[in-house]
Amino acid sequence: MSTEKVRVRFAPSPTGPLHIGGVRTALFNYLYAKKHKGDFILRIEDTDQARYVEGAEDYIVNSLNWCNIPYDEGPGKDKGFGPYRQSERKHLYREYADKLIASGNAYYAFDTSEELDHHRQDHEANGKTFIYNWHNRLKLNNSLSLSEKEVKQKLDSGAPYVIRFKVPENETLPLQDEIRGDMVIETKVLDDKVLFKSDGMPTYHLANIVDDHLMEISHVIRGEEWLPSLALHVLLYRAFGWKEPKFAHLPLILKPQGKGKLSKRDGDKLGFPVFPLQWKDPKSGEISAGYREDGYFPEAVVNMLALLGWNEGGGSEQEMYSLEQLVKAFSLEHVSKGGSKFDPEKTKWFQHHYMQEANDDELTEEFNRFLKEKGLEFDKAYILKVIQLLKERATFVSDFWELGSYFFTAPENYDEKAAKKAWKDDTSDIIEQVKNILKETDDFSAENIQDKVKSWITSEEIGFGKVMQPFRLSLVGAMQGPDVFEIASAIGKEETLKRLEKAQQTL
Repeated sequence: MSTEKVRVRFAPSPTGPLHIGGVRTALFNYLYAKKHKGDFILRIEDTDQARYVEGAEDYIVNSLNWCNIPYDEGPGKDKGFGPYRQSERKHLYREYADKLIASGNAYYAFDTSEELDHHRQDHEANGKTFIYNWHNRLKLNNSLSLSEKEVKQKLDSGAPYVIRFKVPENETLPLQDEIRGDMVIETKVLDDKVLFKSDGMPTYHLANIVDDHLMEISHVIRGEEWLPSLALHVLLYRAFGWKEPKFAHLPLILKPQGKGKLSKRDGDKLGFPVFPLQWKDPKSGEISAGYREDGYFPEAVVNMLALLGWNEGGGSEQEMYSLEQLVKAFSLEHVSKGGSKFDPEKTKWFQHHYMQEANDDELTEEFNRFLKEKGLEFDKAYILKVIQLLKERATFVSDFWELGSYFFTAPENYDEKAAKKAWKDDTSDIIEQVKNILKETDDFSAENIQDKVKSWITSEEIGFGKVMQPFRLSLVGAMQGPDVFEIASAIGKEETLKRLEKAQQTL
């Protein structure tokens, strides 16, 4: 790697919520920048004002912050290369379009949309595709085919025009991609793309190149959908006489079944989010699920995304990476060329792992908020104890309720199948004796209750199942949960006796 400062950018359009594929692009840019002690820049590409969506820019910033990959430079963090919204840089682009005209690398095109439609239809009728480039540009309505006087007249009279790039006619252009290696393209197959529109706005191609150059971007790491634009971008750098950055095009994230790009529809159909945060469409009011609101840890989402299209290489089987470890291990050489299937179950697997690693005090705080929303008030030490009993089987914080609501509210009813199996004619008498043992027990620790009850079962020569199953059913309402003596100890003597009494009366 050269000694130049690494500067990378994530340049989304604020046209809606940030897709998980966009988050991965941002992540790979962030990892590359941090690995090489460089800068990670956010640039908002909002030249297409017709598609601009209110709140989308804030959503992008909040998503990066939630994933713990904040930008070093961008809107609100100007480091001398701003502004970072393309709509605020409009005044710059015209000057560069004019430079290309002056150097003969671009030209004015006055063709109306009707004229272009006519050419398209004419070509289609003959089974061909209309491409505006070297083979027909001298026959069309532009400053290459018109005299200088005619061009001046048109410009002076305010005739609408676009500025097109003049692609070299017959060249073999070498292209280099950090992920895909060396490629070549024949320039004769390229069209003369519009760089500057009749409304006075640049197209993506011009704005993108000018901004990357002025912001001193060293590496352009972006999705593979931009691969077809690479030749034009390289030619533009050359036309300006600028050194081009290194390019890397990331593979697609594919649908779970493997065919085609992952979309919001896939998430809706299969019940998983494709956005980092929940998004409410400002026009339709439709709400789309987000990983944060669905209870995922940002670490789990980042870990999952990092392994979609990258692995450490060298035969490494490692799957669990902290952000710090990812920064250390990441390299563009080990990004795959082919797309990666998205696996929602694998995301849950990561989430479960991070749940086991999570700090119990922080989980207590979070679950306490969950309980308060249900109108339940409990001592934090008690909540902590419950979490420690249930954590092994939990994937999300909400699972503590699914797995252990009986720690906080007595069962309203009993699992029918379990009741049939566990509650026999003599069960009520057995439970009565268990109650008597517990009434006389002052030390209500799990170990002590277990000793007392099990000793009694052994001395009376009763089958363990005959006692333990109805005991669990009485406390939980079903045949689930951790050690039944731990449950009894946690909810306490009074509540345990109350639940046994209720089960006797009900069952």
